Amino acid sequence: MKYFKLSHLIFTFTIGKYYLVDAGFMLTSGLITPYRGVRYHLKEYSAKNPPQNYKELFNLRHASLRNAIERAFGVLKKRFEIISNSTEPNYGVKAQKLIIFACCILHNYLMSADPNEDLIAEVDAELANQNVSHENHQASRSDRDEVALGGVIKNSAAHQMWANYENDDLA
Repeated sequence: MKYFKLSHLIFTFTIGKYYLVDAGFMLTSGLITPYRGVRYHLKEYSAKNPPQNYKELFNLRHASLRNAIERAFGVLKKRFEIISNSTEPNYGVKAQKLIIFACCILHNYLMSADPNEDLIAEVDAELANQNVSHENHQASRSDRDEVALGGVIKNSAAHQMWANYENDDLA
């Protein structure tokens, strides 16, 4: 458990799992967004143009993770209609989880038995052409503490990443 004092409140949270979301969502203690107004897209970074500060490094890693997640789900949706078809009956959360697990297992088996590189290339092309929404949603007054705690969590992670990144460069 970690403790943070935020104005007059003390927050406790467990280091653990968070949802990685795009800038269209509001930053909260459970939804981690990229830094706004800071380079974000993978093509903005290169060996000649590396991250210059903790916010850029965080956004680079956030974008890399989101890209991997979107790519994986894009391939699964192309391969298994049950995931992409919104006309299917609604399943409970437990069933949805099992369907995703089963599709992942089947996909991995199929890729080892007969890789379909065209499917992956098609998803990569779609992701490259995708327009990312960066709407500015403002937190309501009642959400300020939740947003502030999300900022503490994100900044803490970003500063730790930057310290590790700088240490790796010096080694």
